[in-house]
Amino acid sequence: MTARILIAAGATAALVLSGIPAQALAIPGPEEIVMSPNVAHIANIPKPAPITNTINTDIAFQGNYAYVGNYGGLSIYDIRNPRKPTAVSSVVCPGSQMDVSVYGNLLFGSVDSSRNNDSCSSTAQSASIPESWEGVRIFDVRDKANPRYIKSIETDCGSHTHTLVPDKRGKAVYIYVSSYLPAPNFPNCKPPHDKITIIKVPLNDPSAAAIVSTPVVFPDGGNETQPGLLLPTSGCHDITAYAEKDIAAGACMGDGVLFDISNREQPRIIARVTDPNFAFWHSATFNNRGDKVVFTDELGGGGAATCNEATGPTRGADAIYDIHRGRLVFKSYFKIPRYQADTENCVAHNGSLIPVKGKDIMVQAWYQGGISVWDFTDSTRPQEIAYFERGPFSVPLSAGYWSAYYYNGYIYGSEFNKGFDILKLNDKRTNQANGVRMDILNVQTQQSYGERGRGHGRD
Repeated sequence: MTARILIAAGATAALVLSGIPAQALAIPGPEEIVMSPNVAHIANIPKPAPITNTINTDIAFQGNYAYVGNYGGLSIYDIRNPRKPTAVSSVVCPGSQMDVSVYGNLLFGSVDSSRNNDSCSSTAQSASIPESWEGVRIFDVRDKANPRYIKSIETDCGSHTHTLVPDKRGKAVYIYVSSYLPAPNFPNCKPPHDKITIIKVPLNDPSAAAIVSTPVVFPDGGNETQPGLLLPTSGCHDITAYAEKDIAAGACMGDGVLFDISNREQPRIIARVTDPNFAFWHSATFNNRGDKVVFTDELGGGGAATCNEATGPTRGADAIYDIHRGRLVFKSYFKIPRYQADTENCVAHNGSLIPVKGKDIMVQAWYQGGISVWDFTDSTRPQEIAYFERGPFSVPLSAGYWSAYYYNGYIYGSEFNKGFDILKLNDKRTNQANGVRMDILNVQTQQSYGERGRGHGRD
């Protein structure tokens, strides 16, 4: 059985596992849980029965509740006691991916699979049929036990992900919709696409939500010919907004971009980069100061074993960029230093900052690579400081953590099949974060945090 080798210090990506013995680690047995000494697994909630046969996706938080998306709908969990979380309700409303965000009494969900209509009883239907629907659904979640579906907005090429961006007057929120993969035979999704769709949602009348602009991100076309791309650029996969600083970072398939979003309805590109080592720019995370961006590369599209020795330490990884005078300046790569089996889908996926003042530390999901906590305070020498994972699943290349986020003292992970996991990290490098409290966390809607007291908070 292949060993998990800890990469020696000095490798290109500076993969150093600090505080964990630098020795070969055997691959765990099937679904066996392993973790670093500074991590405790405190709770797991299996997927509720109505959506047990479809996979979990992204997570949003507000107050004492976590909202977990699922290809079959969504679930709401009461996390006021993270050691004894409870499932409050589930909504069966199929349509991948169900990327979620919350604001006030509203929940927004992305649908990127063509349906015969916009209802929760819809069925799959080809995008070549003009009447097919995909886009964004809006739910009223005031009553957590009985969420109510109130509105849909159809968008060209659907909504693979979306990003919630508050306006500057507190009267509305904008939804930046990321979508891609146009085709000549799709009447509502023809090439060239190369744009995002912006929906404005009046908070006093969410039923009046409507598209207000469709800015073209790549008027001259994106990165389409680079060898090794998973797909040529035809839009963005995900956008992270840092509204306080009027900036956003776009992970756009073959391109990484930095936006000026001071005009919420007309974001403007101010920097753009490509990387011959990247196959698919998947997501982005700013540090708290807003002078760095971590981009992830979803090599293999999330369905391949790319955390093995054959793939190596720099592909299917994170790339750390400093923002210097408005430019994105590459500094290094980071990848988990524990090789996975060739049956385990593993690649850099969704994560969030852990709010430690003066440090750049984040927790991140790696599909079957598990959950990793890593420090990129030194942009040139990132290092893993904690991890949690399960051994290979019985269904090859189809399991793992979609998202792993830090919220009010705990790490929450949405696992494809196992449901909702909660971890506690106990480490002197991160314990300061326990003093930061947030009222809301939509990870792709970054907000700054302080050392103590109420913080702010998502993609």
